[in-house]
Amino acid sequence: MQKKQKGLLARLPRLLSLSEWTGKLLNLSRASETEIQAGLVIIQIDGLSKAQLEKAFDKNEMPFLKGLFKNQFYKLHPFYPGVPSSTPSIQGELLYGVKQIVPAFSFLDKESSKVFRMYDSVDAVEIERRLALQAARPGQGGGLLEGGSSYSNIFSGGAKESHFCANILGWGELWNNIKLVNSVILILTHIPFFIRMTVLILWEIVLGLIQFVRGMLNGENFVKEWHFIYLRPLICIFLREFVVFGSKIDIMRGLPIIHLNLLGYDELSHNSGPSSKSAHWALKGIDGAIENIYRTALHAPRRNYDVWIYSDHGQEETVHYVKQNGRNVHEAIAEVFKEFDADAQCVPAYDKNGEQLHRARLLGFSFIEKLFPAQKPNLEGSAKLIVTAFGPTGNIYLPCQITKEQKYKFGRALVEKAGLPVVLFPEELDQVRVWTQEGEFILPQAAEKIIGEDHPYLKEVTRDLIHLCHHTSAGDFTFMGHRPGHKPMSFPIEHGSHAGPGIEETNAFALLPVDALKIPSDKKYLTPMDLRLEAFNFLKVPGKIFINRRADVVSVPFPETIRILTYNVHSCTGMDGKISPERIARVISRHKPDIVALQELDVLRLRTGGIDQPHVIAEQLEMIYHFHPSFQIEKERYGNAVLSRYPMELIRAGRLSSGLKNPGAEERGAIWSAINIAGLKINFFNTHLGLFPWERSRQINILLETEWISHPDCSAPVILCGDFNFFPGSKPYRNVNKVLHDAQKKLDNHNPQATWFGHYPIGRIDHVFVSPEIEVINVKVSRTDLDKISSDHLPLIVDIQLNKRKKE
Repeated sequence: MQKKQKGLLARLPRLLSLSEWTGKLLNLSRASETEIQAGLVIIQIDGLSKAQLEKAFDKNEMPFLKGLFKNQFYKLHPFYPGVPSSTPSIQGELLYGVKQIVPAFSFLDKESSKVFRMYDSVDAVEIERRLALQAARPGQGGGLLEGGSSYSNIFSGGAKESHFCANILGWGELWNNIKLVNSVILILTHIPFFIRMTVLILWEIVLGLIQFVRGMLNGENFVKEWHFIYLRPLICIFLREFVVFGSKIDIMRGLPIIHLNLLGYDELSHNSGPSSKSAHWALKGIDGAIENIYRTALHAPRRNYDVWIYSDHGQEETVHYVKQNGRNVHEAIAEVFKEFDADAQCVPAYDKNGEQLHRARLLGFSFIEKLFPAQKPNLEGSAKLIVTAFGPTGNIYLPCQITKEQKYKFGRALVEKAGLPVVLFPEELDQVRVWTQEGEFILPQAAEKIIGEDHPYLKEVTRDLIHLCHHTSAGDFTFMGHRPGHKPMSFPIEHGSHAGPGIEETNAFALLPVDALKIPSDKKYLTPMDLRLEAFNFLKVPGKIFINRRADVVSVPFPETIRILTYNVHSCTGMDGKISPERIARVISRHKPDIVALQELDVLRLRTGGIDQPHVIAEQLEMIYHFHPSFQIEKERYGNAVLSRYPMELIRAGRLSSGLKNPGAEERGAIWSAINIAGLKINFFNTHLGLFPWERSRQINILLETEWISHPDCSAPVILCGDFNFFPGSKPYRNVNKVLHDAQKKLDNHNPQATWFGHYPIGRIDHVFVSPEIEVINVKVSRTDLDKISSDHLPLIVDIQLNKRKKE
C-alpha cells in the first residue's frame, strides 16, 4: 500500500524531542540536508571483557544488550585490543590508526624527558598532537571523529566538540555563552532529569558506604575506600548521565559520528575485582544508558545512525604487590639497584592507588582537582632511578649506564630479591630476554612458557609484547605481573587490573550489527584498526574508504538452501517520514538473502529526492537487479525490482492491465526473471497488485495465464512473490493456490505471520508462493526495531530447498 510522505510526520520527532530543544537553547549548530546520510554512534564500555559480558547476559544484568544480540541482528565478536591493553593505546589505534602510541599508562617520555600519566590533560594533549601528526600522513585517514563529538575519552579523535575528555575537562565552553533566560528554561524542562539523577546519586552513596564497611572488615586501604564513597556517584551516575545527555543532543543535531566512553564498571572493577557484585551492579546502569542512546539514534531525524558497542579491554582479578611484599614496588626495585650503584637516587612512588581514582577529574570540578592533584615526580638534579607502575606492568629507567652483564644480573635479582613475577629486557633481532622464578628465557621462542599455551591470542600477544619492550619510551627493563598458572599481580593497590598480556584483559568484545563488517568473514577476531576502517566504510567518508568486500563472480556449488525476501519498501519512506534507501538496504542486508523482491520503488521522483532507489539498494547490497516501472511520467518512474546474488536474465517485464478504468486505480506490473543457481534455472516473479478487489482478481488472472506463469517456457521451479494486497481466503488467493503453494501454509508447524502494518502488523498481504516440488525450510517475518520504522510493511523471509535433479 502506498502512502505519501507527510511533512508533519517527518518533523514530529524534532518537535517532541527535549534533546532537540536543548540543542536550540544552547545555540548549537544542526546538520541540514543530511537525512539520507549515514551516522555512527560508537559506545565504549570501559574495561568489560567478553567473558564478563557473557556472565552479565546469563544473570540478565544487561537485558537490553542481550536483546540486541538475540533479537536485533547484532553479532558478538571477539575483540583483541593489543598490548598494552589500556585505553590510551587502544584509542590511539582506533581514533588515529597508530598502534602502541604509548608503552604504558604512565611512562618516561624520552622526547620530553618527563614522566607522562595519561589522565593528566597536558600529557594527553601532547600525545594526541603526535597522533594527529602521524594520522595526517597520506593514506592514514586522519582523526576518526572529525566533524563529530567525543565524550569521556582520553583523546578527542579529531572531534570538533569534546566533553569530559582528558584534553577538555567538563563541558568545556558549552555553557559559557548561554543566555540567562535559556538557562532558566533548561533547568525547568529538565527537572525530572535532575530528580532522577539525585535519587541515583543518593542510592550510590548508600552502596558506597556499605562497600566501605565491607572493605574495612576485609582490611582494605582506608583512604582509598573512603574516597570511593563519593567517587562512585560522581563516576557511575554524574559523569555517565551527563555523557548520555550530551550524546543524545548530538544525535538530534545530526553530527556524523559520536564516540562515548561509559565509565563505572572499570573503576569498580579496579577497586573490587571484575567479577565482583559491586562492579556488575554498574552494568545495569550502563545497559540502561545504552538503550537510551540507541532509542534516540533509531528515531534520529537528521541521519540514519548505526550504534556500535565495544569494550576497549577486559580486566584480570589481581593480588596487589604491596599485600604480597609489604612495601611498594618502587622501594623494592631501588633497594636491588643499590647493589649496582650504592649512590643511586630513586624517584619515590607518586601514586600508589592506580588510575581509577583520577577518572572523576574528567568532570572538571575544581574540588576534585584539589583532592587528586596532578602530582609529578621531581626529576631535577642528578640522574635518578625512575619506576613507573600503573596496573600489572611497569617500566624501569636506569639513572646510569651499566654493562650488559650487570643488566642480566639486575634482571635476575629483580625476580629473586624484589619479588617481581616477570622481568623483560629488550635484545637485538626483535627478541626479549625474560626472567621468572622458573629461570631465564628468550621471546618469542619461549612464548608458551611466558604467556601461557592456552592463551587465545598467543601469537599476537607475543608479537605486541616484544614490540612494547622495544618502544622508544619503554624502560631499560619492563616488568609485569602476568605469570601462567598464578594469579596475576598488580602493582598499585587494586583488585582488578589491565594493561598486560593476560587472557581476560586482552579478550574484549565488539557488539555490532551483522551487516556492519566488510572484512573477511573467516577472521576470528576484530582489532581497533578493523573497527576504524569499518567506521570509515560505513560513513562513506570521501578518500577514507579502505575496505572493498566486492569480488568477481565465481562458480559456486549447489546451495543447500536459498533465502528469498519480499518487501514493500514504501518508496523507502519510513514510519518516521524519513526517506532512506540506505536504511532499506541495511534491513535487507541483515537477513543475508539470495534473491530479493521489492515493491514500491521510486526512480528519479521529486517526492523522494530524485534518487534511483533500486540502484542505491542493489549497489549497497552488491547484488544485480532488474527494475520495471509500473508507471512513468517523463523521467520519474515507480515500480518493482528483483535483486539477486546469482546470474539473472530478464524474461519479461510489463504492466498488468486491470481491463477497467477507474480514477482511483494505479497501474500495476510484474517482473519475470530467470535466475541461474549452479545450473538450475528458477523462474522468479515479483508483482504488486491493486488496491481494489476487482483489480486484483483481473491482475492475478493475467499473471496465471499463458503470457506469464503458464507460459510454455515457465517450467518448475517457480516462485511468485510480492505485495498482493489480498488476504488468505480471498478469491484471488484461492486462484493462486490452485497452481502454487503459499510458503507460510506449506511449512509444517508454522503459524502464518502478518506483514502489514509495520509497528502493529494486522494483515497478511505479502506472500511467497512456490511450485509444489520446492521444499520450504523456514519462514519468518522480521520485526526488529529497524524493520518497524523503515517501511509500513515488514520483510517476509522464506528459506527454500531445491531439487538438484531439476538441474539442466
